Amino acid sequence: MKITETNWPQLDAVLAHETRAIIPLGCTEQHAFLSLATDSILAERVATQAAEPLGVPVFPVLPYGITPYFLGYPGTVSLRVETYARLLCDILDSLSRQGFRRFLFVNGHGGNQPGQVVAAEWQAANPGCTVQFHNWWNAPRTWEAVQAVDSVASHASWMENFPWTRLAGATPPTSAKPPVDIGRMRAMTPERTRDYLGDGNFGGLYQRSDNEMLAIWSVAVEETRAIIEGLLD
Repeated sequence: MKITETNWPQLDAVLAHETRAIIPLGCTEQHAFLSLATDSILAERVATQAAEPLGVPVFPVLPYGITPYFLGYPGTVSLRVETYARLLCDILDSLSRQGFRRFLFVNGHGGNQPGQVVAAEWQAANPGCTVQFHNWWNAPRTWEAVQAVDSVASHASWMENFPWTRLAGATPPTSAKPPVDIGRMRAMTPERTRDYLGDGNFGGLYQRSDNEMLAIWSVAVEETRAIIEGLLD
């Protein structure tokens, strides 16, 4: 149940029997040859497909996250941790006031990890509500499926290259990129980070077969759906 395709009376009727809410978390940042909105596209898509047969409302993806290291790349937008924390709390405050009680953040960006602490703090301050934070791409079963295909899998590499994150006319290299030193990169300014990373891929192949990617995606959707089904009262 996509909120973008729902009006308030319809949602009000759903609230009579459903207190779960799914909030996808994305980011707008460089992804080499892929869309700047890759994290948002993937988080919203996996959340929507996982929740669809369950009839659980899925809210629009939050398209901005925490990504200060990529500010040297045009199009990257980074929120301060304080801003991000307040956004998540405001979202939870708004929805809990209306009767939602069981929340799942489906996160598509590693830099948003401070949100997991925010979710735990908000839950502690709001008895009767539960909040879970799910990193869809490195959840146990999904990450196992990724590693079974190729152990060299990271930011802007093949593991984020799905038919729905590719751009027409943007053809990536066919050879693998040597892995970058992430620890070294984290000590750099955004401008030096861009010089060091070049196109933005952290290492590995840029693309693998669609059959491999769709098999991984199927695992991710199933794993996310199981978490939605298990949200506690």
